[in-house]
Amino acid sequence: MSTLSRRGFMSSTAEWTGTLALGAVLASSLSFAEERKGKGMKVGMLTAPFDKEPFETTAEFAQKAGIACMEVVAGPGSKHFDLTGFDARRADQVKAVLAKCNVEISSLANYTNAIEPGKAEEVFALAKMMIDAASLLGVNTICMITGYPEKGKSKIAAIKEVAPKVFRPIIDYAKGKGVRIAIENYFQTCLQGIDTFDCLFETIPDDNFGLNYDPSHLYHQQCNHLLPVTRYAKRIFHTHAKDCLVDAEKRAYVGVYAEDWWRYVLPGQGNINWGEYISHLRENGYLGVLSIEHEDDTFSREDGFIHAARYLNQFC
Repeated sequence: MSTLSRRGFMSSTAEWTGTLALGAVLASSLSFAEERKGKGMKVGMLTAPFDKEPFETTAEFAQKAGIACMEVVAGPGSKHFDLTGFDARRADQVKAVLAKCNVEISSLANYTNAIEPGKAEEVFALAKMMIDAASLLGVNTICMITGYPEKGKSKIAAIKEVAPKVFRPIIDYAKGKGVRIAIENYFQTCLQGIDTFDCLFETIPDDNFGLNYDPSHLYHQQCNHLLPVTRYAKRIFHTHAKDCLVDAEKRAYVGVYAEDWWRYVLPGQGNINWGEYISHLRENGYLGVLSIEHEDDTFSREDGFIHAARYLNQFC
């Protein structure tokens, strides 16, 4: 799977069906979410598939789908959530939309390659805008990735030698605003195996620097996807809800170095035991969001989020 194709699907759109059956599903999801509100973890969504839609449209969909929180992809010039000139007036407008739709923002997110050579100042400027906007909105987390090691440099070396230079000013600025930095462990970035997690937090030990933890990226590597929940309990600030479906027979035929023997799917459609996983999160004190990351091309945009939300709400 290529770096670009992984998130490319999330920008695609599917037509809203408007059928009676879908309406019933939406009503059922919303009712259940309201019943569970304030009783534990909350179901959220990464808004990337709606990045061509106005923010209010996305919030209205989340409400109808029974999704309580949004991990909002944000950036300068974005039609979805533009950070250019974001000020208190704009923050009040966003808060009004959230109140109207009875949803929250769990984090602002931007998955730019943070350690790309020559981009440190640009990355800091983007992170600063995200942190300032988060502070104005009363949101305490922004989500990022470490980025990809340059050719010839190992992931461990990139974590030790490059990541601190890029993230130090971001972490310090965020700390002054009461904002946390949550790094997604996408396996093609520096965060691959659990050893790279260890290296990252040994290298950058700040208590406002942690994880946007996604178990699916460890599962297909045959790493213990439950171990980080205990090992980094205090570092998990945010989580992605995405499953992984492994075709064991195809893997045995083509080998682990081949491709297309596993794929990302919606929670409940793959091999991860979500009751077990969420129980581990709860046992270790996590009461945050389960943010659905929809990369399952067997479901449309809307149907996928609705289906995943209904599935996850039973555990929350």
